[in-house]
Amino acid sequence: MAALDGLSGRGALVFGPPGIHEDEEEEEDSPVVLLSVLAQHGQVGLCFYDSKDSSLHYMNDTPDNYELHLLARVIQEVSPHLIITSAKQERCMTRFLHQLGSNPDYRPEVVTYPYVDFGLEVGKQRLLSAHLPFLPASISESEKMSYLSSCISFDSPLMLRAVGALLKCLDRRRVGVELEDSSVGVPILQFHAYTLNGVVCIDRDTYSVLQIFKSELHPSVYKLHSGEKEGLSLYGILNRCRCKFGSKLLRQWFLRPTQDLAVLHRRQEVIRFFTSPRNSDALSTLQSSLRNISNIPTLLRRMSLSNTRVTNWQSLYKTLYNAVCIRDTVRHLPQSIQLFRDISERFSDDIHYIASLISRVVDFEASVAENRFTIKANVDPAIDEKKRRMMGLSDFLTDVARRELEHLDARIPSCCVIYIPLIGFLLSVPRLPSMVEKEDFVIEGLDFMFLSEERLHYRSRRTKELDDLLGDLHCDIRDMETAVMTQLQKTILERSDSLYKVLDLIAELDCLMAMSTASQEYGYTSPKLANHRRITVTQGRHPLLELCSPVFVANTFQSSESQGRVKIVTGPNSSGKSIYLKQVGLIVFMALIGSDVPAKEAEIGLVGGIFTRMQSRESVSVGLSTFMIDLNQMAQALNSSTGNSLVLIDEFGKGTNTVDGLSLLAASISHWLKKAPVDLPHVLLATNFHSLLQLGLLPSSGLLSLLTLETAVDGDELVFLYQLKEGICQSSYAANIATLAGLPTSLVQRGVEVSELYRTGRAIKRIDNSSSDEQANRCRSVVEKFLSLDLEDKDLNLQHFMKEELLPSAGELLNRS
Repeated sequence: MAALDGLSGRGALVFGPPGIHEDEEEEEDSPVVLLSVLAQHGQVGLCFYDSKDSSLHYMNDTPDNYELHLLARVIQEVSPHLIITSAKQERCMTRFLHQLGSNPDYRPEVVTYPYVDFGLEVGKQRLLSAHLPFLPASISESEKMSYLSSCISFDSPLMLRAVGALLKCLDRRRVGVELEDSSVGVPILQFHAYTLNGVVCIDRDTYSVLQIFKSELHPSVYKLHSGEKEGLSLYGILNRCRCKFGSKLLRQWFLRPTQDLAVLHRRQEVIRFFTSPRNSDALSTLQSSLRNISNIPTLLRRMSLSNTRVTNWQSLYKTLYNAVCIRDTVRHLPQSIQLFRDISERFSDDIHYIASLISRVVDFEASVAENRFTIKANVDPAIDEKKRRMMGLSDFLTDVARRELEHLDARIPSCCVIYIPLIGFLLSVPRLPSMVEKEDFVIEGLDFMFLSEERLHYRSRRTKELDDLLGDLHCDIRDMETAVMTQLQKTILERSDSLYKVLDLIAELDCLMAMSTASQEYGYTSPKLANHRRITVTQGRHPLLELCSPVFVANTFQSSESQGRVKIVTGPNSSGKSIYLKQVGLIVFMALIGSDVPAKEAEIGLVGGIFTRMQSRESVSVGLSTFMIDLNQMAQALNSSTGNSLVLIDEFGKGTNTVDGLSLLAASISHWLKKAPVDLPHVLLATNFHSLLQLGLLPSSGLLSLLTLETAVDGDELVFLYQLKEGICQSSYAANIATLAGLPTSLVQRGVEVSELYRTGRAIKRIDNSSSDEQANRCRSVVEKFLSLDLEDKDLNLQHFMKEELLPSAGELLNRS
């Protein structure tokens, strides 16, 4: 052990350890996330524990509205398996939990603890008593409090009270340490501040309709029940990350688009560097190193529980080795780029020291062969001496067996001396034919031990002397090597902060290189971001549709602070209105995560929220009609949008009576147009209600812009040009589109006829009755015969006339109808 303590970081670092053949970590158990929340007087304090990396995340007390929108966003992002709250709660929390329980797609377990468990002092005491493996065991309570005050804010009472309840739940459920001794507490390896400040507001419906994420069942029959895969989505085409935690961070960026210009510019400068062709070599070098970066939190968690396997040591060494390679490569890149400078400075010498220490201590070849932790020579002299004894045992035991054979019965042809861990040295002789019963196994001077594979095993005087002289060598070596491993783990855990810094920076680098790779492949451009309220996109493209279509027509979008703030797009069905709306939404979203965008040029002001009413979600479980869900989405856009929001509306009002739907749409647009320009969001609306414009239902305003998508009629064929221009669509071209869809020609022609009659206010005649001329002639004949009758004639038989003339005519007409 003294040799291990004396190792220094100045030793030579040997890269590429022999015997490492494992490229992937063993699959870990599914992580569990527990969230504790307390809401009082318009404030929300919360924290959550992630068992995947044994981390405690906290969010300082933050104002929230009665609907608890902020809490809903946190739950959407974190997806906790368990929610802990107080039994004494405000009505808003009760209502929120009830709504959460009615969601068929996500129903976490909810646990309520007595209000006393959310006490402030109780929370502080539980935090002081928490199991923090990275702190020395001898640390005093006052020192621990000083350290914790630097990790977690003590100025947020609600959050601290939630922490107390969370720690109680962790101790009760023993998350991650269920099989450990009761004295082993649930470890907390790191604290993270969790914040939503500056995050762009995007709801679940918007993520769905824009196809930012899209989960699909895995096509493999063996993985149908084990998980999902990402389908055709924006996240799917941009996620070129080489390591898992890079993909995880990229997903967090997607779930948390930001308005922070400093953050966005930091990302843009890295993407701009790697998209340059002259930097392709550096990109390839870094990406090849990233492939070998493993999940550091999982490895450190195993170390804290003393449950480290050989493959974990291999993964950790490869991770540190490649981290050093990344640091050395980045140090040759321009240090004017903030991320490169952070990697060069924050990848401390601790990384090199730990890698050197593992390289000098761990014998990977022997560890893989024996499937246990084994150290190299010259680490501990005592272990080396015992191993030398073990290596010389073979010849020595052969000599001892020869001597033992001289004193055995002449009938025994041979014998050998073997060593069995935990049992010791034994004399092994073959079983003779005469040895049938247990009484026959007795040999004078030997103590019978057991029979195995037709060989008898005994203790003799000499084997007992060997036990006293050499002891249990194998177990001694294992115990001593385990002690070395424990010391090595302790040394690594003491430097865990350096490892977590490495993880964060490597994940950020991986995400940005992934987005730069996608930008190069798809021909994206870097947008100009500024703190204003204008959006200008020149020749923008839909990032998903352009991958599926051989030809894509680019279109421009421009919305200034005082002109064209509200845009109404009309055009035939299938002319590209919905695609244009989604295209604008996706380009703005991509800019707000720092990505390049599919356009020739783009200048995008910071957007605080993206609201959509584009796709109806039908759900029986929530008890709402399709139109009611549409109204909820529209209400969200009307009530929550600000002057920095982007609102995308597609075909609102079509789910109800035409007049009512048109009225609601007109009223909604008028509501926005009456706002002051500073409060008016960017509104992009597509509709087939041409009467909205033809009847003059909207107030005239310079903020209103009317657009349409060009089409051309070639004979009876409608040709879509997909080019946006100013103007109004005068016809929906429904008949042409119905013909393209394959409807029967006679049906389409009748539809055109009825539409024209309805438009001009004329009567619509049924086509399934007799022709009108035939009916008129028959009626005229009956009337003439009736008028020719002499009603004063006493012999007139009216009953006969009706039977012969009127009834047959009526019957014939009925049959024809």
